[in-house]
Amino acid sequence: MRYVVIGASAAGISGIRELRKLDKTSEIILISKDKEIYSRCILHHYLGGHRTVPELNFAESNFEELYQVQWMKGVACTGVRPAEKKVALEDGQEVSYDKLLIATGSHTFIPPIKNLKEANNVIGFRNIEDIETLKEVAKTHKNILVMGAGLVGLDCTSGLLELGVNVTMVEMAGWMLVRQLDPRAAKTYQDAFAAKGVKQYYGDGIAEAVMNEEGNITSVILSSGTEIPCDYVVVTAGVRSNVEFLEGSGIETSRFGLVYDVTGKTSDDDIYGAGDVSGTSPIWPVAVKEGIIAASNMAGVPRKMTDFFASKSTMNFLGIPSMSLGNVNPEDNSYSVEIKDTGDSYKKIVHQDGKIIGAILQGDLAYGGILQQLIARRIDITKVKKPIFDVDYSDFFHINENFEYYYED
Repeated sequence: MRYVVIGASAAGISGIRELRKLDKTSEIILISKDKEIYSRCILHHYLGGHRTVPELNFAESNFEELYQVQWMKGVACTGVRPAEKKVALEDGQEVSYDKLLIATGSHTFIPPIKNLKEANNVIGFRNIEDIETLKEVAKTHKNILVMGAGLVGLDCTSGLLELGVNVTMVEMAGWMLVRQLDPRAAKTYQDAFAAKGVKQYYGDGIAEAVMNEEGNITSVILSSGTEIPCDYVVVTAGVRSNVEFLEGSGIETSRFGLVYDVTGKTSDDDIYGAGDVSGTSPIWPVAVKEGIIAASNMAGVPRKMTDFFASKSTMNFLGIPSMSLGNVNPEDNSYSVEIKDTGDSYKKIVHQDGKIIGAILQGDLAYGGILQQLIARRIDITKVKKPIFDVDYSDFFHINENFEYYYED
């Protein structure tokens, strides 16, 4: 049996670990455009000088030896031929497989804004190469505009602040981290970034980039008409799945990315997918779990991805910790919202029909583990006759003879 994994991503590396755990002898080949294994979640620490490239590595130092992996580094995949069970590489090589895991992740999407794609001084924030470029840029460019105020946008801004440049953030939504936080929790960060000198524009998108004769952007014009001078633009507002190489392969994709089921299987029985390449759940915990699930099924051990609790985010910007779980901005008044706000600590729980469906913790994250269990297990909190913020493990769990928690309805 030969397993081939495309992508040294969180999903790909997790998949390899699981494959070797379940199959001690079969061949495993890793193919990746990246020459290093690194966490994209902490690239801003490399930008800010707090970590080196080796310190971004989330795999074991002896990864290849430990998991008996043949790693083909620095080479991109250009095609897959399922009928022949072969993968084509950009250097002309072909690699055969019995089972294939596609974990190629995603890339920065440059939106179709006038002059944005054509300009020389526009970059994404997705890989080591982007960070290397920004490190050099910061030496000569002092007014950098970050397009997007999501998690990646704030990572980028945090790193740039360490380099002593002036940063402006532009976000189309009404507040930063709109997928993770509500306006109250977001304001804590907005105020903190403002105190660091970061200019911020919300509810206003970029309508046009002004480009000079040399092909460099000198300013951007917002939808409101506001013009913001800048000498470099970092796009963090969107990504697209890396599925271009699958064109003509017959493997099903959607407008989001690679299509696969709860076992990780694609439209081809011997090809699996995991992680950002689906375009549906671009966060680390889901990528890791999908990689494990797909690998397990590739190795003949049936498993399903039943927990799509894809919206868990833990963050710490400017020394302020926050955790976001589930749906924190309910769509209508059919949901109940509980809030405890002391100023230094903010807690919000959203629930419906006895089930907690979302929560925000900011400042004090001690309650996070309990909330995560309540949401993931869809436990009925109406059974507990005490204030919701006082609920703890003892209200739902018992301890067995091995001193392990278990839950009974």
